Amino acid sequence: MVVVYLFCIFMFLHSKVESDRQGDALYDMRVRLNATANQLTDWNQNQVNPCTWNSVICDSDNNVIRVTLSSMGFNGVLSPRIGELQYLAVLSLPGNNITGGIPEQLGNLSSLTNLDLENNCLSGEIPASLGKLSKLQILILSQNNLTGNIPQSLANLDSLNDIRLAFNHLSGQIPEELFQVARYNFTGNNLNCDMNYQRPCASAMPVHGKSQNSKVGKNSKVGILLGIFGAVIVLLVTGAILFVCKGHRKGYRREEFVDVADEDDRRIAFGQLKRFAYRELQIATDGFSEKNVLGQGGFGKVYKGVLPNNTKIAIKRLTDCESPGGEAAFLREVEMISVAVHKNLLRLIGFCTTPKERLLVYPFMQNLSVAYRLREFKTGEPVLNWTTRKRVALGTARGLEYLHEHCNPKIIHRDVKAANVLLDEDFEAVVGDFGLAKLVDVRKTSVTTQVRGTMGHIAPEYLSTGKSSERTDVFGYGIMLLELVTGQRAIDFSRLEEEDDVLLLDHVKKLQREKRLGDIVDRNLNNEYDGQVEMMIQVALLCTQASPEDRPTMSEVVRMLEGEGLAERWEEWEQVEVTRRQEYERMQRRFGWGEDSLYNQDAIELSCGR
Repeated sequence: MVVVYLFCIFMFLHSKVESDRQGDALYDMRVRLNATANQLTDWNQNQVNPCTWNSVICDSDNNVIRVTLSSMGFNGVLSPRIGELQYLAVLSLPGNNITGGIPEQLGNLSSLTNLDLENNCLSGEIPASLGKLSKLQILILSQNNLTGNIPQSLANLDSLNDIRLAFNHLSGQIPEELFQVARYNFTGNNLNCDMNYQRPCASAMPVHGKSQNSKVGKNSKVGILLGIFGAVIVLLVTGAILFVCKGHRKGYRREEFVDVADEDDRRIAFGQLKRFAYRELQIATDGFSEKNVLGQGGFGKVYKGVLPNNTKIAIKRLTDCESPGGEAAFLREVEMISVAVHKNLLRLIGFCTTPKERLLVYPFMQNLSVAYRLREFKTGEPVLNWTTRKRVALGTARGLEYLHEHCNPKIIHRDVKAANVLLDEDFEAVVGDFGLAKLVDVRKTSVTTQVRGTMGHIAPEYLSTGKSSERTDVFGYGIMLLELVTGQRAIDFSRLEEEDDVLLLDHVKKLQREKRLGDIVDRNLNNEYDGQVEMMIQVALLCTQASPEDRPTMSEVVRMLEGEGLAERWEEWEQVEVTRRQEYERMQRRFGWGEDSLYNQDAIELSCGR
């Protein structure tokens, strides 16, 4: 017994030391990247467990396995201490301004499968130590200032199926084995690949798998002749493409995609996503039994499942997957993985495709949704207390802020509501259901699309024009805050019996004008709340202003919830509201409108174009 006890202590201390070491390495990475005061704010040296940090993913043993920091504007250098993250599988830092060389210590990352440093300002030679990364599948170093030769050691990477070194200053010989990699691109260098060498500088087309029989036998003359003939054709096509695209080099971005055409050979280029077998998910859900249904949305049902290792999962089974809309929903959710990694966003862990099925696999959220905890909880289950509600408000705001301001392209959720904010085992907010999300080019301020969402949560300009923007999400977030405070639905027709407003927004605004704070707050709280409830109502009303230009951004919302800048914004709002009410009263006297015509004026405004 004593031996077992001492062994447990040893394992605990070992785990803690390992966590501390990984946290120290990542903090050094932040410092050397010259992260600003507003970047990576939760990468705190005093909080050495990095598994709660933004853009960091850990496994079940709290080992860092993924770091993704795309297009954040870093202008520092890479830390050699990255090489201490021995369990790291994905390191992705594209689209920054990182300078200096690639540390040779990266060759110590024995678990690394994906290294993406594209579109930075890296200089020096490619370290030969990268040839020790036996599990490496994807190596992307395009659009940097790298010089020297391509290390011969890279030819030893048997798992490599994607290597892109385009638009650097590399020279000399390309290891012969790299021409046999399924996807390669060496264009824009001074390398031995052109018509003279009879080798195309880029593979004919992007593919996902590397055939075990893809290498040409050295003694096969027929194969060599066919290869030369094919290379000439490819060079002609590649040359034409490069000529057309030459002027767009600076805007180049790598594309991630899914190929589901071949049932027996489907690959996916999104890092560590697992491809589940359909039978595996069928067994996990007891044949997709109705008793395991967690919820249902516009694109299908969500089922609870249990894997053989007792891991609980949630499986979204998309409907109409063979239609354009269903397929688009699948591609859209999977595409999000490449840009949206945040502790307050639901993480996709796997997928399954068959000719008739599209399934997405997520971690199971033990405490279900905020909507459930507000209105659908069973007798005996605890009420969502005020402290937790405040934490949910801030966590949701941070998740949306990340989608709007730190993703490139940015993401508009388009259906923000309490039912789409999930709660993990610690009651931390996790924004889910990206089925209605829309990827947006950072150069565009809005996008016109089919109006989707949930009535009562949809911004008025989206209803009337079909144009959505980040501010439509801000409106939905404001309604969700009102749900948190009141515990009520966004639309409730039962209030008609009391001659009250159907829309929650109008109902709260009326009570707020009458200074009836006690009638606004959820009765399930039993008056156990603090003065911040008024602050949350004020933020909600600022977020739900009729004009999108008047609404705050999500970063401003985060600051207001943290106690910065609310008083000034609220004072401006109150002045506008007084003016608006006076104008309504003047119109009422002039045209003889009755009280019934006046009280629902806000609802009429929200209903335009419905």
